[in-house]
Amino acid sequence: MANLQTTFLGIKSPNPFWLASAPPTDREVNVTRAFKAGWGGVVWKTLGEDPHIVNVNGPRYGAIHSNDRRLIGLNNIELITDRPLEVNLREIKAVKKAWPDRAIVVSLMVPCEEEAWKKILPLVEDTGADGIELNFGCPHGMSERGMGAAVGQVPEYVGMVARWCKQHTRMPVIVKLTPNITDIRAPARAAKEGGADAVSLINTINSIMGVDLDVMAPSPHIDGKATHGGYCGPAVKPIALSMVSEIARDPETHGLPISAIGGITTWRDAAEFMALGAGTVQVCTAAMTYGFKIVEEMKLGLSDWMDEKGYTSVDQFVGKAVPNVTDWQYLNLNYVVKARIDQESCIKCGRCHIVCEDTSHQAITAEKDGVRHFEVMDDECVGCNLCVSVCPVENCITMEQQTDGVDARTGQPIDPAYGNWTTHPNNPMRVAAE
Repeated sequence: MANLQTTFLGIKSPNPFWLASAPPTDREVNVTRAFKAGWGGVVWKTLGEDPHIVNVNGPRYGAIHSNDRRLIGLNNIELITDRPLEVNLREIKAVKKAWPDRAIVVSLMVPCEEEAWKKILPLVEDTGADGIELNFGCPHGMSERGMGAAVGQVPEYVGMVARWCKQHTRMPVIVKLTPNITDIRAPARAAKEGGADAVSLINTINSIMGVDLDVMAPSPHIDGKATHGGYCGPAVKPIALSMVSEIARDPETHGLPISAIGGITTWRDAAEFMALGAGTVQVCTAAMTYGFKIVEEMKLGLSDWMDEKGYTSVDQFVGKAVPNVTDWQYLNLNYVVKARIDQESCIKCGRCHIVCEDTSHQAITAEKDGVRHFEVMDDECVGCNLCVSVCPVENCITMEQQTDGVDARTGQPIDPAYGNWTTHPNNPMRVAAE
């Protein structure tokens, strides 16, 4: 079996799966239950100053479901922990003592003042926690108070607070980034310049999940009023993957350790983030949906996949996909593909024809010899793969590369050589090919 043991910023854990926003309770420390279930680490639900934060007494979540009622997106208006600081600190210390082999990182959010950070850091350090995560991502409630995303959206503030924390603690400092920003690289660069040891991303995305048309207020609503919240779950995974890759391949942040967050529900999700540069993955919505034991499937699936691919440690594939992420202008414009429909697998639903006919390139027939028959016309097909995306039968439609001859659509010979937009004759700013 593959070895899932992970070392991140010198913090060791038996696997790369960390429970995010780990919620302790007075009845039983849920973190202990999470560790018993097999999680490699936790990021403790964000602590703040005393007096502690007050949360709403009412609905905090909004959801988007698929047609089969699977949760694909979750919105929350919850704030940071509403339990006293002293209680949280006591529990962190006890849990770390009982579980020394598991990673415990403490999320923090206090006012953007050096004294506030200087005051709370030694209290956390005294618990024996392995590191801290600076929550610069929360998009609601706390941001209105000058914390959370209000800090994360200003790179200068990100770097400033990171420097304060590095000056006043021995613990590794992870900066949690907000996705509610034009260019995720800017705060990541600032975090690195400020001395941060790593970044984690993404935090939740500003969102309103829907409108209750009877009450005429967004949902969820509190006494007829509502606010935007933070969006998470499987639906945000593509956004998170893109932002993680941007940091991993940016020359100014390349090599900066990353803890990935954003819709991670399966082992495959985790492997994809790790291939794009993440050293650990944080999971929250999936645990809220399926419970702590979901980590069992994640660990088993990742281990089986690693065995199949010949990886003996997670370090062997972390970042392996990063060199293959590029800018549009460097894509090979000489690469020609055409769609192919497997007639034996085709169920004659016609979805491929309808979408191609109505919204794409009219490249798929509807009938042949008076009978329903769906076939790709090479002289119209641009290889966009929209038909693959809507086909309900897996692998019924595939994309096949054309390597020689003439492209039936353009009438031009297929060039096997690599050629991109920077050298294309239609580009007025083209450069001479080497």
